[in-house]
Amino acid sequence: MDATLPTVLPGDIRLMNATANVLMALGVAGLVAMAAVWLARQPIFALKGVLIEGDVARNSISTIRANAAPHLSGTFLTLDLATARRAFESVPWVREAQVRRVWPNRIAVKLVEYQPVALWGHDADKLVDRHGDVFEANIGDVEDDNLPTLDGPDGSAPHMLAMRALLAPVFEPLGGGRIDTLELSGRGSWHATLDNGAEIEIGRGTDDEVVARSRRFVGTLTQVTSHFQRPLESADLRHRDGYAVRLKGITTGGNDKPAKK
Repeated sequence: MDATLPTVLPGDIRLMNATANVLMALGVAGLVAMAAVWLARQPIFALKGVLIEGDVARNSISTIRANAAPHLSGTFLTLDLATARRAFESVPWVREAQVRRVWPNRIAVKLVEYQPVALWGHDADKLVDRHGDVFEANIGDVEDDNLPTLDGPDGSAPHMLAMRALLAPVFEPLGGGRIDTLELSGRGSWHATLDNGAEIEIGRGTDDEVVARSRRFVGTLTQVTSHFQRPLESADLRHRDGYAVRLKGITTGGNDKPAKK
């Protein structure tokens, strides 16, 4: 009995069929994509609300919305969340924003505000937060009138904040001498001004060297101040074999002039 052999299409016909199938699939995918874009732009998905969560102590919710809204574009489905995050982070006092969609037509924004711990710069017109980030905001919005001032090269705020934390307990025995201003020169020399007005040139060195030099100074200064019964006006710790101090009305130290920064 004769068996019927399966028909085998020529190679060019098979190629044409495969190409047609691919083109059909691409056409269907294109239509689906166009339909999705059309649907995403329909009024039903228009963005109708912004939920503000997290830290809102420095700004009212209405102020936050007013500042960020001009930078938001698109519908609930087409809104770019990264762009929205940057829009909210551009609002004064906002350090970080997390944005998520809330079905069907709102977004929720969780804010983290800057926590100022110091003023920044020679003019003290910027602020430093607890992470060492320098930011701009209305200084008048700061409730704490006793923030210290840090003044140093760009990018040095985290280091300076850490150094102040190391030096604060060292200088505290000087009549409660709180560090009101801490400066760092471009060459790495430290200068501290205490809240009682005393100025201290600490000089250069590693963090450990600067702290050790300051500790030796504070540990022996009481002998000088108690002997002369005068308060400290200024001190220069940059001398190799000691330090020079100026008390109110009295100057002590060698003949060497203080070294320059």
